[in-house]
Amino acid sequence: MTNNIKVSFEFFPPANEKMSEKLWCSIRRLEPLGPSFVSVTYGADGSTRDRTHQVITRLQTETSMKSAPHLTCVEASREEVLEVAEKYWRSGIRNIVALRGDPPKGTKTYKPCKNGFDYAEDLVKGLRTVGDFDISVAAYPEVHPEAKSADADIENLKRKIDAGASRAITQFFLDTTAYLRFRDRCQAMNLGVPIIPGILPITNFPKIVKFAKDCGAFVPPKLHERFSGLNEDPDTRRMIAASVAIEQVDKLRQHGVDEFHFYTLNRSDLTYAICHALGLNHSSEAKEKST
Repeated sequence: MTNNIKVSFEFFPPANEKMSEKLWCSIRRLEPLGPSFVSVTYGADGSTRDRTHQVITRLQTETSMKSAPHLTCVEASREEVLEVAEKYWRSGIRNIVALRGDPPKGTKTYKPCKNGFDYAEDLVKGLRTVGDFDISVAAYPEVHPEAKSADADIENLKRKIDAGASRAITQFFLDTTAYLRFRDRCQAMNLGVPIIPGILPITNFPKIVKFAKDCGAFVPPKLHERFSGLNEDPDTRRMIAASVAIEQVDKLRQHGVDEFHFYTLNRSDLTYAICHALGLNHSSEAKEKST
């Protein structure tokens, strides 16, 4: 790819026809950028299973992109999960994002499903019995909320990689130095796989602040200052959001990062703008394919 930059995109399954139209407009807009793969979420508690499969099937048949469905350990037996994985393998899908998953709605504490995979490490091992999948797992630059310590969190990541994961994609972060410190610690542990930063363009700052609080991500004071007073000014808010994200990826590039995973929220505008700033666009991709 242009400038050796690689990107991938995450989408979530739509809940209705209007949301489906928005999703597919975004997919068509981003497809020419030539992503390494696109992932489709499973729902935090496994609740969107059928809709995830529908999106994956359509991506597989109607686009040129590699699709990577999310699979979780939540609310499903080993047999059920592996049956889904086997269907994916037979249909030609070779990429999967393997996650533990969050507790089902109405519960606060994660408990492994009876006869299911206990944790992501176990899920990765199970997927390896189905086929030679390219498996991505999650990583947490600012420590998973349930981890006993930062060291324990990285040890857990190491177990997932040793089980057969090909890469780790991080939880979103707004403090770039948090990712860089985490990457350096992973390198010191000789994990041996890419630690891809997960980038979340800020479409709604108050919601991002709440989300950050829930998952333990630090929101730098300068972001509060930049978005202050813009709740009723969507045009300026979008410009500031694009500027913030472009600054973030530029800083990461200065530190040797050349691969990014974008949490698109099924929107293409900000993600496309950031990728354009990275040197990726329709014309550059077309030119590269013609040479």
